[in-house]
Amino acid sequence: MTSVLLPNYVRAPIAFERGEGAWLVARGGERYLDFGAGVAVNALGHAHPHLVAALTEQAGKVWHVSNLYEIPEGERLGQRLVDATFADIAFFCNSGAEANEAAIKMARKYHAAGGHPERFRIVTFEGAFHGRTLATIAAGGQQKYIEGFGPKVDGFDQVPAGDMAALEAAITPETAALMIEPIQGEGGVRVVPAAELRHLRALCDRHGLLLIMDEVQTGVGRTGKLFAHEWSGVTPDIMSAAKGIGGGFPLGVCLATREAARGMVPGSHGTTFGGNPLAMAVGNAVLDVVLAPGFLEQVGRTALNLKQKLAGLMDRHPGVVEEIRGEGLMLGLKLRVPNTDFAAAARAEHLLCIPAGDNVVRLLPPLIITEDDVAQAVDRLEAAASSLDGALRGAAE
Repeated sequence: MTSVLLPNYVRAPIAFERGEGAWLVARGGERYLDFGAGVAVNALGHAHPHLVAALTEQAGKVWHVSNLYEIPEGERLGQRLVDATFADIAFFCNSGAEANEAAIKMARKYHAAGGHPERFRIVTFEGAFHGRTLATIAAGGQQKYIEGFGPKVDGFDQVPAGDMAALEAAITPETAALMIEPIQGEGGVRVVPAAELRHLRALCDRHGLLLIMDEVQTGVGRTGKLFAHEWSGVTPDIMSAAKGIGGGFPLGVCLATREAARGMVPGSHGTTFGGNPLAMAVGNAVLDVVLAPGFLEQVGRTALNLKQKLAGLMDRHPGVVEEIRGEGLMLGLKLRVPNTDFAAAARAEHLLCIPAGDNVVRLLPPLIITEDDVAQAVDRLEAAASSLDGALRGAAE
């Protein structure tokens, strides 16, 4: 069948009709263990009863009023995020790319409001992914996303990750901010060392720059802290979040200190759908669960169990798995076989995982997975690795 949809996705030949917890059920009735969670979006799994109740209750009241009027549930969600983080201010939008656009504009406006409009450039890091808009693909700097879309948006300077000398050399009188993911997701689940993040904070303080953390994929409990930068003790000036914050409902947020947001006055930025009552109801429901006593600690315990079992998998299949990367329930398998082959082999075992850069597959399960889910996932990964081991031996013979 020829689809009328734009052919910009390579879709697996499966359609899901329902889900529960960490499981999805295809139209044919087959059950799949979801260790992709919609690319770290379904933080509380599928059809979580508290989220369903919040959404359906709000749907019976009011869906959309626009930001011409007060939205009390948005005020409540913003206050809860401010109380739980470094931030003083929250701006709600619909996606990670929009949250990063807001962060970029905020950093530039900060300097313009201080009398230095020439300070508009932002230093980013090779391998980064910040979104698909024209500005955020320029920020990410990856040529495969920029190719064919005309001149690259000016104002972004990439340096190699971990190269502190190159970073310092890239800072000029036009530099406004540094922007980094605490763990590169699309770039291959590469963890930025805490010492490196602390150095970035020190550089920003020394040069009067803002530090932007992109926590679109790493945030909302994914690493066992509410936000990944907390592990390093480093505090950003601006932070973007999305994905898990809506538990599957489109929601993004840009959080900032009041000082960093000083230039964002009435009329300086906006959104039609951002902060709508439906999204705010679901966002509050997500925080009800994630901020509940003991939830993040349980994520940490589950993650440790999973990582230990994956280490055993690597030991048994050194010809397939080269390295285990990541923190919490944001883990990556660096492979010696094509990552697309591994993802397909896992899918054949009814386990869903997600390819990333640097020949990695990501394991991004819902944060509510059980010990049984972990055991079943590792069994299915074992079967996938065994099938690829067999193929490698067959090819060698």
